Amino acid sequence: MYNGRIYQGHGEPHSRIDHLPAPPPWRAMTRGEPLGETLDRPTSRARVYQSDRNTVEAVNAALLLRRPLLVTGRPGTGKSTLAHHVALELGLGRVLTWPVTSRVTLKDGLYTYDAIGRLREAGRLASVAPQAYGEFSSGSEERSDIGTYLRLGPLGTALLPSERPRVLLIDELDKSDIDLPNDLLHVFEEGQFEIPELVRLAREPTVHVLTHDPGGFAEIVRGQVQCTEFPFVVVTSNRERDFPPAFLRRCIQLELPEPDVEKLTRIVEAHLGREATDRAQPLIETFLRSRAEGGMLSTDQLLNAIYLSLGDGTGTDRDELVHLLLRPLGPGT
Repeated sequence: MYNGRIYQGHGEPHSRIDHLPAPPPWRAMTRGEPLGETLDRPTSRARVYQSDRNTVEAVNAALLLRRPLLVTGRPGTGKSTLAHHVALELGLGRVLTWPVTSRVTLKDGLYTYDAIGRLREAGRLASVAPQAYGEFSSGSEERSDIGTYLRLGPLGTALLPSERPRVLLIDELDKSDIDLPNDLLHVFEEGQFEIPELVRLAREPTVHVLTHDPGGFAEIVRGQVQCTEFPFVVVTSNRERDFPPAFLRRCIQLELPEPDVEKLTRIVEAHLGREATDRAQPLIETFLRSRAEGGMLSTDQLLNAIYLSLGDGTGTDRDELVHLLLRPLGPGT
């Protein structure tokens, strides 16, 4: 680690950035590899994820019953990482991730259709060769390459026929519009959906469309998508709202508690090694004490504080650093 501060704050140009040390293991970026391979590789967090008995039982119940797993808990308890951990252990490939916001609808998760782009392309063809385009368009919509303007979303891609289930992470569903959980019910129950824009193409039953996988394509027949293996779906929630009973009934529910001292020690050791864990015990105790006093803290904050405070020459007073990195995220319960 560089002996001193990288950024000095005086505004005079210097080359200390050339001495920037390696990032923490959980923040390392992959370089020089194709995008698809990079996205397929599980994160370092997935490799060192610490599962417990309740989590193992809930995951197996969801797998056996072909039901979504609704994972609740405070930020930093490992809800999202669980999906990557399951994909890594079971060899299920790249996790399809659908981050939810208040503006997201069910259709966004299933597919997107660039109707404006298609109209623009039609106008361009008409202006370049109007006679040829007249012949093209008169043959009806079936003859246009509509698949170019369709792309399956993460949920739609997860429902494609496959020999093994895909892993789908629906992240922070509690941020969604109030209707989205209910809108998901039919898809979760039936494992299928249709694309109206393709259903209408009676004379072109098979269309190739883009998927949510990098460079991926899929054949859609008569606008119908039906899974052959129900995906392993992890739905996360920070407990910011309640979900309707009909939605909860279709899910296996798992509550992830905040890690205790034993689990925190295992997490730190998995990321930073035994020696760092031994040296970090006072910080772990400080973290637990602050959390017990009512502040909401995440495991990420503890890892960041340990990583920097145990480094040589960070140029920052240790107590000041701990105070900076272990600020509560919000009031505790």
